[in-house]
Amino acid sequence: MKNKAEGEARWALGMMSGTSMDGVDAALLRSDGARIAEFGPSHFRAYDDAERAALQEALSRAASAPVPSGAEDPRFAAARAVVLTAHRQAAERLMAMDGAPRPSLVGFHGQTVLHRPEQALTIQIGDGAALAAALGAPVVFDFRSADVAAGGQGAPFAPFYHAALARHAREAGRAPEGPIAFLNLGGVANATWVEAGAEDPAAPGALLAFDTGPANAMVDDWMTARAGARFDADGATALAGRADEALVA
Repeated sequence: MKNKAEGEARWALGMMSGTSMDGVDAALLRSDGARIAEFGPSHFRAYDDAERAALQEALSRAASAPVPSGAEDPRFAAARAVVLTAHRQAAERLMAMDGAPRPSLVGFHGQTVLHRPEQALTIQIGDGAALAAALGAPVVFDFRSADVAAGGQGAPFAPFYHAALARHAREAGRAPEGPIAFLNLGGVANATWVEAGAEDPAAPGALLAFDTGPANAMVDDWMTARAGARFDADGATALAGRADEALVA
């Protein structure tokens, strides 16, 4: 039986600039909203040092005087310009790849500069309307605000993508029946538990998702402060140390 959420599969272009602020990840995916029909090409557009500095300055300014309307705050003008340029270039370069399909819509997360879900406060900067005009495609923007206002932790799409991914893997014979857990190690880590038979994400207990704590962001900050590097390339610095097993436990 066809899920009521399913319809015509369409190409969507999704973009993400995460907590680590290393650049913009862009990818094409064909889906009907419930199933993954096809994976398309992907592209990474790195931030240069000046762009990253502008984003970090916005982060500092947001923390010093947070306001709910911060996304439009003139203090973030330079960072907004960086975010728009980087995402436009990432999308244009991806769509220019040989054989890349034209997306029906674009998902634009923006850049999070403040995230305090326990206070129902989150700020993403970016200009969805300007990006739509530049790309000539509909743009969906600011995913987090409504989720945080409803008591969530601000990642409303990740669990449903993970559910679709689990379903895709099972149907392709690449995953066993039974629950599947996904762990995403970005700047902050988050996990999704997908119950068997979670084709209907609205089913009670089908999905459980939450942040687990810091991940690469703190390592990146340490590397910047102590080694003058953006990140721990190939984990070489971490591998040279010894884990404190008691602390890990």
